[in-house]
Amino acid sequence: MPARPMDLYFETSGVRLRYRDEGRGCAVILVHGWTLDLDQWESQAAALAGEFRVVRLDRRGFGLSSGLPSIAGDATDLLALCEHLGLDSVALVGMSQGARSVLQFAKSYPRMTSCLVLDGPPHSGTEDATGNSHDIPYEYYRELAQTQGLSTFRREWSEHALARLRTADPEAHALLVRMIERYPGRDLTDTTGHADAMPLVQWFASVDRPALVINGEFDLDSRKRFARQLALQLPQVECAEIPDAGHLCNLDNPRAYYDALKRFLERHAFPSTGH
Repeated sequence: MPARPMDLYFETSGVRLRYRDEGRGCAVILVHGWTLDLDQWESQAAALAGEFRVVRLDRRGFGLSSGLPSIAGDATDLLALCEHLGLDSVALVGMSQGARSVLQFAKSYPRMTSCLVLDGPPHSGTEDATGNSHDIPYEYYRELAQTQGLSTFRREWSEHALARLRTADPEAHALLVRMIERYPGRDLTDTTGHADAMPLVQWFASVDRPALVINGEFDLDSRKRFARQLALQLPQVECAEIPDAGHLCNLDNPRAYYDALKRFLERHAFPSTGH
């Protein structure tokens, strides 16, 4: 068995972020979704590292990273990570809420973005100030976490359609449980609020890079409708549907997910410095 990648840390803007850095070649940064962390990408990182340099991080406020969750902060953190690793061109993969972070980076730093993959992004115009989609009852979860504790929230969230797996693979189920248990919940329990997120719809016009939009076959209809909207609005877009998979399609069907990523990245990822 290959050695497990080592957790690394760097500090930026007063937060300490966990990341992993594997493989050689064109750089690909994997950005996880809400309540998850970099371990979401175990299968994809292992498979892609033979051909690409694969970098993944715990977004601020998630996993083992410090700080409060922030979409605007995510884009700045991604830039700081690129500078820390000496990367001047990256492909970005953003899952669900992480797609917002990827789009924000591509809008802010287009010359550093070779291409982007948007996996199950929330429907345009349905996000609140925290960056959460309205197909997630975020305010209810926030009240639940503050009045009954994070353990109660975690039990309820695990039953939501966006947090359920369709695969019977016990390792995928165990991984998902570990990530949700590790989720610090600071965006739910913090009372200061987070009003830094732009409406997602405002980002499309200025993102002129090749894009792949991914949905699971059994993802929510709202997410699949948004994929069709993106296909009409982004200038260079492809779409892929992962069979036998729900919203967490990289866990439900890792082989098909890897195949879709690899085909796209081989055509659109540019070389970068470092490694």
